[in-house]
Amino acid sequence: MREVIHYERREQNLTACRLCPKLCSIREGKYGFCGVRQNRGGTLFATNYGKVSSCALDPIEKKPLYHFYPGSCILSFGSAGCNLRCGFCQNWSIAQGDPPTREVSPAEAVELARLQRERGYPNTGIAYTYNEPLMWYEYVLDTAVLAWEAGLKNVLVTNGYINETPLLELLPYIDAMNIDVKGFTDKYYRESCKGSLEPVLRTVEIARTRCHVELTTLLVTGLNDSEEEISRLVEWVASLDPEIPLHFSRYFPNYNVDLPATPLETLQKAREIALSRLAYVYIGNAPQLDAGDTICPRCGETLIVRMGYTTRAAGLERKKCRACGREIRLAGEVRES
Repeated sequence: MREVIHYERREQNLTACRLCPKLCSIREGKYGFCGVRQNRGGTLFATNYGKVSSCALDPIEKKPLYHFYPGSCILSFGSAGCNLRCGFCQNWSIAQGDPPTREVSPAEAVELARLQRERGYPNTGIAYTYNEPLMWYEYVLDTAVLAWEAGLKNVLVTNGYINETPLLELLPYIDAMNIDVKGFTDKYYRESCKGSLEPVLRTVEIARTRCHVELTTLLVTGLNDSEEEISRLVEWVASLDPEIPLHFSRYFPNYNVDLPATPLETLQKAREIALSRLAYVYIGNAPQLDAGDTICPRCGETLIVRMGYTTRAAGLERKKCRACGREIRLAGEVRES
């Protein structure tokens, strides 16, 4: 365990967590909403510090990040805990449960990532993912600092539900984020995720000026997939920066939600709406729609071809469209895989 960074001690052994917008007031022996921050004797501890439930060398596109070192791999770690309660959670067994874990120190995690690169794998660094990595905050921060010092990249795959002060403390060591914008109404966040929308929007607004950012929205049948809500989401992204890549992901029944899978027509319409205002729009979990290639926003040339997790540069040269010369937003060169 490790004492957490962002909290306050109160009278009668109460602790007030200040990591995320939940602002949990935690009594002696109890846990916060996330299930991994515990009050012991008036001190708040991260009980998941150094505890790894999942570890894999993943394609960077699996995060999904399509404009950050395309075709590379990244060593991915997950733990336990989450500060939302999405009924459709795809990783509920580790995010909401008590998964088996093994101890991996920050130094060991960085050494594993370094060894992957030494052995010839196209590994860019470390991704903090699978459960909600911001509920692993102290471990992520300690590991990210060491990774940064070792010349490795740090990636967060996150729901973005964090307070501004801890976010700003972490961001200098983060190279890329995929942030889930789960819907675009506070009602959806309250009822389906047990959270709120505004903190997530603030996270995107802050992070996009400090690291590479891509966004993902899982379209859940009948809950957040109306054309009106999608249009509002798209307009907001465009108002920040129309070059931010947006991924629509297909929902399938999982955990506590058994609604029908997202219709393919809904996904196609969402992409059509988004492409009217945004440069790069993708569809995940629906390979039959063939919407994973990077297309030049100006002339329609195919720039990066993706089949599953294989990647090939096609009409791209020095981060520009070979056909029309338009500059394409990419962090890092394409590595064919």
